[in-house]
Amino acid sequence: MTSKIYVGNLPYSVTDETLKSNFCEFGEVASAKVLMDQETGHSKGFGFVQMASAECAQAAIKGLNGLSVGGRAIVVNLARPRDDRGAAKLAGPSEFRASKRQDVGYGNGGFGGGRY
Repeated sequence: MTSKIYVGNLPYSVTDETLKSNFCEFGEVASAKVLMDQETGHSKGFGFVQMASAECAQAAIKGLNGLSVGGRAIVVNLARPRDDRGAAKLAGPSEFRASKRQDVGYGNGGFGGGRY
């Protein structure tokens, strides 16, 4: 079973092939992908690597996390499913409510302000 690894803080010059070659020494790499901005075509500075086994993935994490690549200490850890990343929950309509206070917006305004 393959294990997916998140690789962050990558130099913007890193390509899919460069990423794959860095992980090959820890075992078989099923795939390596650096995410690119759709509008600019530039790297987003992170990517994912799919290793052939969980053992290879753990070895790569242990060997590469914190390693300096292009002057940047890369972050390497197991990728988490979208649900587990702690992403902000989209608020439903009931979660946006107007203030119930009646005195909001009627301060004195400072410098004698607030007089009509």
